[in-house]
Amino acid sequence: MQEHALSAHDIFPHIRVVMGMVIGLGVTRLLSGVARIVQHPAQYRLYPVHLAWAASLLLALVHFWWWQIGLYQVENWTFGTYLFIIGYAIVLFLLCALLFPDSMHDYAGYEDYFHARRAWFFGLLAVTYLLDVVDTLIKGEAHFSRFAQEYLIRTPILVALCVVAARTASVRFHVAFVAAALAYQLSWIFRLFDTLN
Repeated sequence: MQEHALSAHDIFPHIRVVMGMVIGLGVTRLLSGVARIVQHPAQYRLYPVHLAWAASLLLALVHFWWWQIGLYQVENWTFGTYLFIIGYAIVLFLLCALLFPDSMHDYAGYEDYFHARRAWFFGLLAVTYLLDVVDTLIKGEAHFSRFAQEYLIRTPILVALCVVAARTASVRFHVAFVAAALAYQLSWIFRLFDTLN
């Protein structure tokens, strides 16, 4: 009996389900963290930079799910490609877990916690910028060429800013970085991903 070979169009929905579960866990973590703040606003001192990164990450997760429809174009799926995509989603989930830990008992508030864990947070954030380039390459040369020029400029700048953010506790720097990152993120989405073509 001859075994039926699965097509790329059969494989993609299967991968999208697993990817969606991981992204869903990240969204749940962020929304639960925000809900906890709403339920107990006086429990821990809030930090606007922390909340702005939470907003940026929620936008990143929603955008990740939106743009991964481009994986439909991948014709040859391998376990390595599948592992990469799931790994990328896991890194995004870990960023969510870093923003809203299981316990804040050892910290005075979100500012104290955020700065204590900033090396981990910005290290993983830098990794996501690099993973994004590889993810775009996976979708094919034509897809990558659409973004290549901007990637050559944005990726080194964002990674360098993450390195600085991981090393400095300057509130002024962190406010400027998250504000610029959010503005650029919105620009990136609406300029290049507003419709799925």
